[in-house]
Amino acid sequence: MDWTLELVVVPVSDVDRAKTFYLDKLGFKLDVDHRAGDDFRVVQLSPPGSACSIAIGTGISQAAPGSYGGLHLIVRDIDAARAELVERGTVVGEFFHFGSAGQTPGPDPERRDYGTFFSFDDPDGNGWLVQEVKRTEPKA
Repeated sequence: MDWTLELVVVPVSDVDRAKTFYLDKLGFKLDVDHRAGDDFRVVQLSPPGSACSIAIGTGISQAAPGSYGGLHLIVRDIDAARAELVERGTVVGEFFHFGSAGQTPGPDPERRDYGTFFSFDDPDGNGWLVQEVKRTEPKA
C-alpha cells in the first residue's frame, strides 16, 4: 500500500496576507479558496512541481500562527531557486551546509545532494528550508 503526504496545514494569523505571500513571493499555485461561513476558510496552495500542497485558513488548525519550522522545499538548482525568490522580493537567508563543526556558512563544498540549504520565513514566522537535491528520478 502506498501512503502519500499530500497536504500540510500551516498556521497563519491573516489568511489573505499569507495567501498573497505564498502566491506572489513564492510562486505557489492556488488550488482552492473555500469559505463555509465566517468561522471556516481553507486556502490550498501548491509549490510548482510538487505533489504536496499546503493549506492555510480559518478554523482548520489549533496550532499557533508562526509555530511551524523546518518545512522543506526541495529544488534541483538552489542558486536559481534563491535568485528567483530574491527577484520576487522574498527575504531569504544565505546558503549554508552542515559539516563537522555543525551548520557552516556557504554551500556544501562538494555540492552533494541534501547538502546545501537556505531559509526564509512566511509573514507569521513559519520557518522554511530550501534544500538542493539534484536527483533525476522521483523519490520512491
